[in-house]
Amino acid sequence: MKIPCLIIFSIALLSLLLLSDAARSDALVGGWSPIKDVKAPHVVEIANYAVTEYDKRSGAKLKLLNVVKGETQVVSGTNYRLILETTNDSATKNYQALVWEKPWLHFRNLTSFEPLLT
Repeated sequence: MKIPCLIIFSIALLSLLLLSDAARSDALVGGWSPIKDVKAPHVVEIANYAVTEYDKRSGAKLKLLNVVKGETQVVSGTNYRLILETTNDSATKNYQALVWEKPWLHFRNLTSFEPLLT
């Protein structure tokens, strides 16, 4: 009776080890993943939200020209870290925006909006 239990336990333990190793190699939990298509409508919508919200808070009059690149992070919702090319009608400047979204609650928050050094 001890030997069958030991075999079953060994197989279960080996299975757990193999599964955990496979999960680790795919992606880091909570890590940032690149956005493959920064021109996707939802990504552009998040970028426009970031610029509009920044304009409201700061009094700036920036306009979004382009989403240069971006990453997402799964949290309680999704964090979007976007590099945005903007203009204020006289000059262009890049910013890094961080937006937290919970779509099931219709919630978005601009966490940061910082100029990048050129």
